[in-house]
Amino acid sequence: MTKPTKETIADLLVRNVPREVIMGIEDALAVGAQRAYFAARGMDDGHLPSVVGQLRHFHMNESFQRALVVNNASPSPIRGNAIVTGRTGIFTLARFNIKEGIWINGRRSQTRRQMSMANMAIEPLVQPELFSDYEPPSQAVAFFVACFAASLHIQPESPVSIQIAVPNRDMNGWLFREPITAFAKRYDHKPESQQGDLAKPKLKKSIGKQNKNGTTQ
Repeated sequence: MTKPTKETIADLLVRNVPREVIMGIEDALAVGAQRAYFAARGMDDGHLPSVVGQLRHFHMNESFQRALVVNNASPSPIRGNAIVTGRTGIFTLARFNIKEGIWINGRRSQTRRQMSMANMAIEPLVQPELFSDYEPPSQAVAFFVACFAASLHIQPESPVSIQIAVPNRDMNGWLFREPITAFAKRYDHKPESQQGDLAKPKLKKSIGKQNKNGTTQ
């Protein structure tokens, strides 16, 4: 009988994706969204939501790619509508935008669905009763998801939240999902095995005393 692992997807993310990558991407996506909104100002209200949506895609792709470059996360080049990806540890990183609460929209991209198939290897961490064996994965996929309000009348210039999300192999469910603001706190908690030794050995009082002739007792 296979011994169940104590590994979690959050553990995998913290171990493979450095904090500076997480925080750099969060800042970059917020900046990209702001640039998109200001670039769309002055357009007719009739198609403003469509314009803002398209500009968010391009500006946030650029800012995401720059954040990957700065943090040495192996960014793919920007090419039209192609998905920009990075790589750190076992994780391939990508991004997309949604309207708040409509997470199923992430499946619209065939490329994202194909990428998510790699997560079959980490599904046992969430559904151990369905899988008898777990092997440490060599690759997995995580998305940075910028969630925007459904209406441009509510916080139009920035995401309501930016989350890190790990889909299942079919991208019709989420193995892990958490706002970056909450996820970043995980880096402050080291596993017990990495904590320092708190023991403080004491020498016996007699050790180290010298006689008048300079010899140690």
